[in-house]
Amino acid sequence: MSESVNEAGGAGPSHRGVEIGVAVAMAILALIGIYGSLQNGVGWGPDGPRAGFFPFYVALIVLISCVVNLATVVRRMDGTKLFAEWGQLRQVFSVIVPTAIYVGLVPYTGIYVASALLIAVFMRWFGRYSWLVVALIAILVPILTFLTFEIWFLVPLPKGPLENWLGY
Repeated sequence: MSESVNEAGGAGPSHRGVEIGVAVAMAILALIGIYGSLQNGVGWGPDGPRAGFFPFYVALIVLISCVVNLATVVRRMDGTKLFAEWGQLRQVFSVIVPTAIYVGLVPYTGIYVASALLIAVFMRWFGRYSWLVVALIAILVPILTFLTFEIWFLVPLPKGPLENWLGY
């Protein structure tokens, strides 16, 4: 992605570069979807559509949209418009990275432990709350979530070793 400088002097990726990058990334995902759909069959079977029928057409629509978007962006002459400054992107990624780690932890620790960790990280890092407040909230919210979903609504959520150890 190309770098751009705005009127205030802040540097960051250009709007055009980001649009090209997203269009290419989405096109690659669409091609993967099309390939997988073709392996599962995109035709009509004796019982109706085969497993790849709907995913194929959804991926095809995404791919066509990416090509149209890419063509539109490439035709535009102005490539200097700033998408965001690097400092702004750092703020966005300071939320995205812990959230992605949270999603990755859920299958191994369960949703309750992962949620307690995420709450604690966000409260301490962004809110700068005292450790006592962080510990109270980070422990109480998953307990209340457990009571609400598992006990009252009878909706099981992903559990990890702690819940297994406690017998749930």
